[in-house]
Amino acid sequence: MTPHAFAAAVAGRLIVSCQAGDGHPLRDTAALTRMARAAAGGGAAAIRCGGVGGLPDVAAIVAAVDVPVIGLTKDGTDGVFITPTVAAARAVAEAGADVVAADATARPRPDGRPLKDSVAAVHDAGALFMADVATLAEGVAALAAGADMVATTLAGYTLPGPPPDGPDLDLVRALRAELPDAVIVAEGRYHSPAQAAAALGAGATTVVVGTAITDPRWITSRFAAALA
Repeated sequence: MTPHAFAAAVAGRLIVSCQAGDGHPLRDTAALTRMARAAAGGGAAAIRCGGVGGLPDVAAIVAAVDVPVIGLTKDGTDGVFITPTVAAARAVAEAGADVVAADATARPRPDGRPLKDSVAAVHDAGALFMADVATLAEGVAALAAGADMVATTLAGYTLPGPPPDGPDLDLVRALRAELPDAVIVAEGRYHSPAQAAAALGAGATTVVVGTAITDPRWITSRFAAALA
């Protein structure tokens, strides 16, 4: 898939993230694959998956859906842990992902290699590279390193203290202003249709929603808290 083809497939549309961490009731490749099929059936333009489930989740979902798949791995919970190494990035691409998502922040990478090496490995394997960033400067640097698109996935997660409750629309606006021709993916704490629509209004090419769609435990807890 070319960058232009991916952008055309997702522009103005929703991407759904189908992931579940260790200990979650949905931490099962078969369950997440069915969830991905349901999301695609509901109109998702693409699926983001893998995470803790890693390569088995990516491969199973690639085989199950007819929309582009953004794959990743997660190794730990601190520092750079989303597809953190060149080897991990290459493996996700080889598992069949159309796009490989990886941490592209300025933090040290576990293998000590620069971001451009992960980008090159993904391109060599025939996939596109999605740079998960937290700041404008990181987004600019990621595109300079060869990334095909920039996602706001890590906005609010690289500073001390808890992240804010809502999405970082200001980062979306800043990226669009600085990178007028780039594919900008809004991701991170989009918990309502109104917030997703606001991201497009702020200049995002597309929006990723995960928890608010695919985590019934979290959704139930919101209703339960409101009634309490």
